[in-house]
Amino acid sequence: MSAITKQNYRGVYHFSPQAKWMNDPNGMVYFEGEYHLFFQHHPDGMTMGAMHWGHAVSKDLVTWEELPIALFPDELGMIFSGSAVVDWNNTTGFFADKPGLVAIFTHHLDMPEGQPPIQRQSLAYSHDNGRTWTKYEGNPVLEHDAFIDFRDPKVFWNQETDQWVMIVASGQTVCLYHSPDLIQWTFASEFGKGIGSHDGVWECPDLFPLHVDGDTANTKWVMLVSIGADPAFVEGSRTQYFTGDFDGYVFTTDEDSRNIRWLDYGRDNYAGVSWSDVPEADGRRLFIGWMSNWMYAPQTPAEEFRGAMTLPRELYLESREGKILLIQKPAKELEMVRIPVLSFENATVQEINASLAGLQLDAYEIAVKFIRGMSAGIKVRVGDGEETLTGIDGKTGELYVDRLASGQKDFHEWFPGRHTAVLQAPGETNDLCIFVDRTSVEVFGNGGQAVITDLIFPKPESAGLAVFAENEEIPFLSLDIYKLVRPAANGDNQQSED
Repeated sequence: MSAITKQNYRGVYHFSPQAKWMNDPNGMVYFEGEYHLFFQHHPDGMTMGAMHWGHAVSKDLVTWEELPIALFPDELGMIFSGSAVVDWNNTTGFFADKPGLVAIFTHHLDMPEGQPPIQRQSLAYSHDNGRTWTKYEGNPVLEHDAFIDFRDPKVFWNQETDQWVMIVASGQTVCLYHSPDLIQWTFASEFGKGIGSHDGVWECPDLFPLHVDGDTANTKWVMLVSIGADPAFVEGSRTQYFTGDFDGYVFTTDEDSRNIRWLDYGRDNYAGVSWSDVPEADGRRLFIGWMSNWMYAPQTPAEEFRGAMTLPRELYLESREGKILLIQKPAKELEMVRIPVLSFENATVQEINASLAGLQLDAYEIAVKFIRGMSAGIKVRVGDGEETLTGIDGKTGELYVDRLASGQKDFHEWFPGRHTAVLQAPGETNDLCIFVDRTSVEVFGNGGQAVITDLIFPKPESAGLAVFAENEEIPFLSLDIYKLVRPAANGDNQQSED
């Protein structure tokens, strides 16, 4: 594939398409040594249009190779979001000699003016590791007479009931179905009435089990539900989660789900779901989201392409102060592209800033630890009146990202802002893991208990950084800075950092 000219808006270590529009991640599945990432893609425009499934693969979650488009619109409609699985036992009958990939997606058909669109679930399958696809001749395999919004199927094999399970968005709820073969589906239950946030339409659900505190004898199920943007709410689109039990047919929430809980407290982590078929020997639940917000996604600054994914993340359940919380940590593979830059222990603001003076970086990771109750943080992408603040307010215990002066922001009145999340702090210290790229900041507070993901659009030359604190004499316990680069790969659509 031809090289892409380096652009200010393309991240160094975040996936983005070679050209044109991208939104939701789709069909994430691991098979024969490759992580597959399909995505909502409009190859002929810079905003949402005739949607296809774009396709990229990676062996390490860091270096991505973009492949030709996987699924094209047809007489049943555009190709909306969905999932992919490995049919290990040929339940579909699509595969004779060895397992293959099956995509389960929404066909979206626009109707004449005055009539609502039709959304139905369909299948496609691949015999060559996702390089080419055949749509099932019996499509669609699932439709609904009542729901106008009926989309985004996420499918998995449930070993307890020995059947496939589908969770699909249905307006202001989700519906669960089961099937022996991915073709014949039976309704099981509906979830969502009277619980959670209903500030927007429900979209892109996911459902999976996790061990609590790593205890294999204590398993809970996690449901993710994204909600679309509503002009009445400044937050725009975002993702909530529920915890509880699942018997193969009905999801039942626990006490901790009575309160609304957000996956991410920033503005730019939406429609994320997890990878299917990650090997048991690995054991991780891996997740990625679309790094934007429907409130302003079509207006964000762009050249040649628009849209990027978040960092890939590992999801865990942990007990914190009597509550079971969903924890996010950057995928461990990101450590392989670190280059150490500076390291401090028990250093004051003045000492650290003296070393940071003149340092220019646009893609890096910062790990910092300071005393609980201390108000402190980091200024990133600093220069010529621009800066993004990331830190903790010691008085309120809040983690925050402040992008009020982060760079270009006039494309939407609600883009500037200060976004906060309450930290659970059982110990005597607070820690932050901050990932900065050319157009993004992702902050993981206290081991991933609270996360804020925000887009920013600074000038290329705004590449300075500095620390700050309410009391500049109290030392930072530790601070480590790593430059992040990406190793070159054949067909890689991303540019390595110079």
